[in-house]
Amino acid sequence: MLRLLLLLQVLASCLWLGHSEVVNSFASYPKFSYRNTAPDNGLEPANPAWICQRYNSSYHFASLYDKTLRIPVYSAYIYQPGLGNRSKSQFVEPQLIQPTYPRDMKTEKFLRKQYKISPQQTGQSQAVTQDYKKLQGLDRGHLSPSGHQSGNNSKLATFTLTNIVPQNSSLNRGAWKDYEFKTMAKTSKGCTTTYVIMGAVPGNPHITDGRVNVPSHLWLAACCLAGTFSSDQRHKDVGRASSCFALLPISGESS
Repeated sequence: MLRLLLLLQVLASCLWLGHSEVVNSFASYPKFSYRNTAPDNGLEPANPAWICQRYNSSYHFASLYDKTLRIPVYSAYIYQPGLGNRSKSQFVEPQLIQPTYPRDMKTEKFLRKQYKISPQQTGQSQAVTQDYKKLQGLDRGHLSPSGHQSGNNSKLATFTLTNIVPQNSSLNRGAWKDYEFKTMAKTSKGCTTTYVIMGAVPGNPHITDGRVNVPSHLWLAACCLAGTFSSDQRHKDVGRASSCFALLPISGESS
């Protein structure tokens, strides 16, 4: 329970700070962590990036990203489903290329036009659009799903490739779809705020000649806050959560 609550505070480290999108560590901001204790490094990969996912000058969720496997380890977000448009474009993280580049996620087309950056340069430490073309038996799986966000900006932000893993098509369109639209709606009923972390366990297969890992399993954990709290109360004391639940592991590997 304590580790789950600590991880859920990753999200607060982004939603309330005004710093660069790619940060040195979520632990750099302990005042946003449960009981002022930063999340431990139990899930940290060998080559990590801590990303406060920023789109159109606002933060929407947080991701711990593996720059070697080119998949997110997890994304943390607040469950708030609502209306809005899905993106027709995929985004990448400019600051994984160069820290001085824009804080907002951008399309590869924008980076190519504005900074003369090739997809090869972009893809040195993250997945690019080309990696997800011609998939067989796999879909683009969003760890922070568009369907769990409200409003155009929040939904569009989920289409960054630093939030996406190659996911088994049958799972994505079956059991995982049921979770996204039925299980979460049912389990979050009566919650004032529901904090969610969805993660991926690296597998053996890769796509695009070994560039992007295909996770073997997906997992999630969530905590429900019930009652009426101010925003300050809500992220100072997540210990008021009335209930927590987890789904793990669910097979995500292609057969």
